[in-house]
Amino acid sequence: MSTRIHVPATVADAPAASQPLLEAVGKQLGTVPNLFRMVGNSPAALEGYLSLSAALGKGALSAQTRERIAVAVAQVNGCDYCLSAHTYLAKNLAKLDDAEIAANRNGGSNDPKAAAAVLFAKKVTEARARVTSADLSAVKQAGYSDAEVIEIVQNVALNVWTNYINVIAETEIDFPVVRASSAA
Repeated sequence: MSTRIHVPATVADAPAASQPLLEAVGKQLGTVPNLFRMVGNSPAALEGYLSLSAALGKGALSAQTRERIAVAVAQVNGCDYCLSAHTYLAKNLAKLDDAEIAANRNGGSNDPKAAAAVLFAKKVTEARARVTSADLSAVKQAGYSDAEVIEIVQNVALNVWTNYINVIAETEIDFPVVRASSAA
């Protein structure tokens, strides 16, 4: 399968300004997935993506909740690359089980508080941010502060961007494949 946007075959084939960033990804993940090498065509875009990801990693939301949101958003947007990547990360890094990941794909969670965040993220994605006052009230009543609501929205935005770039590029999936069209 070829992608519609060039994916440098190796880190050395990427623009010079992207190479140190891609090398850092490789050290962190043990590999440099196609998404990162493709985004590395634009050193500015790669730096922005990595910087926002790192900043959100320091936020109030747990890694588990960030992965739950990523799975839900990828499912809504029909991004097989991101659904595959985040299903893998949810299982292997966030240690979520198959039942939890299935719930996340459906906009929920087996954890009541996380369910509110995932449902809100799904609604933000589907409504393109035009959620109701009741939607916002529900996530706050579940125990999320204004700061955490902002982080939920920021995680949605980051994942929408990666979904869109992977759908546009038709990025070759380099994780165990999960299809958004398959039942959760």
